[in-house]
Amino acid sequence: MPDPVAELVERGRALPPEDRERLVDQLLESLNEPAAAQLDAAWESEIERRLAEYDQGSVQAIDAEEVFAKARHIAK
Repeated sequence: MPDPVAELVERGRALPPEDRERLVDQLLESLNEPAAAQLDAAWESEIERRLAEYDQGSVQAIDAEEVFAKARHIAK
């Protein structure tokens, strides 16, 4: 019985280096798709929670310039 993975590897090795790199990138990316979807859902939930807190007045916004100035000061 032929091994489909071995066949794919053999065919992949015959590709030019640029195409092999693209293939590897796409295969690796496909492994992360479920995790990325979960992460996106988690961030969406976090964004909704933060917006709700802001709308309810339970948190106070800080001006972006103030945040950046503080970050620059800390980074020194």
